[in-house]
Amino acid sequence: MTTPEPHWFEPIAAHLGTAYLRYAFTKGTEQEVEFLVDALSLSSGDRVLDVGCGPGRHAHAFARRGLEVVGVDISERFIDLATQNAPPGATFRRCDARLLDFTEEFDAVISLCQGGFGLLNGEDGDAVVLDGMARAVRPGGRVALSAFSAYFRLHHPGDESLHGFDADTGVDHEHTVVKNEDGEEKPVELWTTCYTPRELRLLARSVGLAVDHVWSVDPGAYGRRVPDLDHAELLLVAHRP
Repeated sequence: MTTPEPHWFEPIAAHLGTAYLRYAFTKGTEQEVEFLVDALSLSSGDRVLDVGCGPGRHAHAFARRGLEVVGVDISERFIDLATQNAPPGATFRRCDARLLDFTEEFDAVISLCQGGFGLLNGEDGDAVVLDGMARAVRPGGRVALSAFSAYFRLHHPGDESLHGFDADTGVDHEHTVVKNEDGEEKPVELWTTCYTPRELRLLARSVGLAVDHVWSVDPGAYGRRVPDLDHAELLLVAHRP
């Protein structure tokens, strides 16, 4: 697998380390995985690829349910953390999500919480990621990814002194501060591409996926909700014909 080029998220992940798992949006892992096991029709022994796995929280939860999981992430620090105390069935490797080289190897491929999808400054990079995910799943297998909702971003703009939304690209540019395990603060900038349901459907179809659902979700509160203005993320579920 090709060695990843540097990405703006890597120094942020290196600083965060295990403190990443203190953030509120990481606390709903079990609910998210339980929902996805059902929504993706997964069974014990199935193979799952977790793209942008971070420190491995979803991959660990899937593996504890008897699935075989491969997690990839561009952050070496996160891969090291994911590998530590990984349950049987979960393995990890450092990889740029734009350079996936798997072919029809998995029963399901996921990318959650803007892990490998949504942090690439626009839809062109995201299309490359989704194309790699589509190639990695076997015919009949399913793909699930979450993306930040453009509807939510515009309906709930937040502090405009900290956020700048580019209406042309759909990218939200955020200035924030992150803390490491020792509480040391680091000012950082985040670029997250926001999507509408229609954009996700068109992007999925462009890489050969058949779209099953687009739902409105929040971290730790996945459900089968029609798209709305009040949930922060959209969850796309598709399959490879």
